Amino acid sequence: MKNIKKMKAGAIYPVSIVILLLLFGWHLLDVKDGVFETGDSWLLKNYLILAVFVFGVVAAGGYLLLVKREWKLEQVFLVFGLGFGILYLCVLPPLCAPDESSHYISAYKLSNQIMGKNPTHRDGHVLIRSRDLYFEDLMGVDSRYKTGEKAEPVILGHLLDESVYRVIHENGLFRGSDNPDALDYEGQPVDGGKGWEGESAAVSNLIPVNTTPLAYLPQALGVTLGRMMGMNGIGLMFLGRLCNLFFYVLFVWLAMKRMPFGKEVVFGASMLPMTLHLTGSMSYDVMILALAFYFTACCLDLAYSRERVRAVDVVVMAVIMAVLGPCKMVYAVLMGLCLLIPVRKFGGWGKWFLSAALVAGAFALSMLLINSRTIAVYATQAESYVPWAEEAGYSLTYLIHNPVKMIRIFYNTVLYQAEHYHLTMIGAYLGNIDEVLNVPYLAAAAFTLCLIGLALRKPGENLPFKMGARVWIWVLCLGCGAAVCLSMLIAWTPLSSAVIAGVQGRYFLPVLPVFLLTVKNDWVVLTKNGDRAVLYLMCWLNGYVLLRLFSIVSIRL
Repeated sequence: MKNIKKMKAGAIYPVSIVILLLLFGWHLLDVKDGVFETGDSWLLKNYLILAVFVFGVVAAGGYLLLVKREWKLEQVFLVFGLGFGILYLCVLPPLCAPDESSHYISAYKLSNQIMGKNPTHRDGHVLIRSRDLYFEDLMGVDSRYKTGEKAEPVILGHLLDESVYRVIHENGLFRGSDNPDALDYEGQPVDGGKGWEGESAAVSNLIPVNTTPLAYLPQALGVTLGRMMGMNGIGLMFLGRLCNLFFYVLFVWLAMKRMPFGKEVVFGASMLPMTLHLTGSMSYDVMILALAFYFTACCLDLAYSRERVRAVDVVVMAVIMAVLGPCKMVYAVLMGLCLLIPVRKFGGWGKWFLSAALVAGAFALSMLLINSRTIAVYATQAESYVPWAEEAGYSLTYLIHNPVKMIRIFYNTVLYQAEHYHLTMIGAYLGNIDEVLNVPYLAAAAFTLCLIGLALRKPGENLPFKMGARVWIWVLCLGCGAAVCLSMLIAWTPLSSAVIAGVQGRYFLPVLPVFLLTVKNDWVVLTKNGDRAVLYLMCWLNGYVLLRLFSIVSIRL
């Protein structure tokens, strides 16, 4: 039987590589068209290099999943997670991910503090090296450095087209020089103050995120390393992204090792194009995903595998919640997974209450220290204003006094936005939710079917959850979704909108694995375990997506 499986895998494996080779040739035609229109012949060379690495990662991972099979799933994940993470990091370059420019400057601010430099100018804006200012203003239209009049700058990667590849190609990782004539918003030469002596500083136009600095520690370490190596702004961004990716892969590897069951589901959720795009960016979503997956693994391990809960387990969960909370407080509902752990494993109700107080208290204290002002504003304001729409928005007070309207907008959102949430969670629109940088519908559907296949019960597999636990997890996932929508209703939705604005499918990724685990049931049981083949298909699809994305950017002029 084992030899038969190897023979089938041996047939699937080369056929899939041949199909990917044909798709490579098809998109090669698009890249050639881009070269013909722009004269940038290096695009073709870069596409060929990309293809070599794509085929290398797909072939190596496929061998480990389908042929060798001795490697555990968490070990194979290291190959795919790092391999595809780096490839997405390169194909979708710096500052093109959702809100990445704000995350980049937040990491830069923390890097200043790590290096003992004054992090901000007297007007509150973040200080950066003047040589890095160019990537925030590619066309030189921000005239505040010339006349004091503010204009809209063109930021690298905000619109991902062929010109972004050209900027990266022309500047490399080290080119660039200081601009000692950079001025601040008042038209005065920039005085960086402490730590900036002998280095030309500039005032960044980007606005950092107000959250815990721990969310940017991996990125800031990469930025700091790049500054010590003398890299330019592009180099800093790439190193910051790379360190973020390393952090994510490490924690997901730890989560998969600790999962008592469902490793394949965590693997699959990590292989979605949207997940890989985020993990190859400077976004703090990487911290959220990594810690959410590990927290889920801890709770399931303690509930269904370990004999008792140790003090170190409680401390780990408390630390995770203290870091996770200020990033996005809506994921506080994940603390509810702790209720799956039997009280007897804590050693009695007294220790259970003490543990619960420690985890909840760590979350509450971090929220109080970092987000108390924001929470107070949202809780007490009677009227709200949405700057992007230039009109009045919803407030918590308004919703309390108009419950019917709140129910109606939630209902409309579910009806009209469910498809968008599904597709953007899978990764149908990458970049800054750019519909041009799309994953084809058939590929998005295939990724969805793969997730379902991984979640369904296999022959001889026990159901991990009883009905009560399954219902509780559904309540938590529904609560998380409702909290996400409520937060965007208050912060981002104008009164004229019929649906909640600003919600993206990526916000539901942190609870995706635990939700998928509840899909296992007695009604639908697969006839054989094909998890490794399904995971290989997901990774093969990512290889295709990468080749296609590069060709799209190459002809987007």
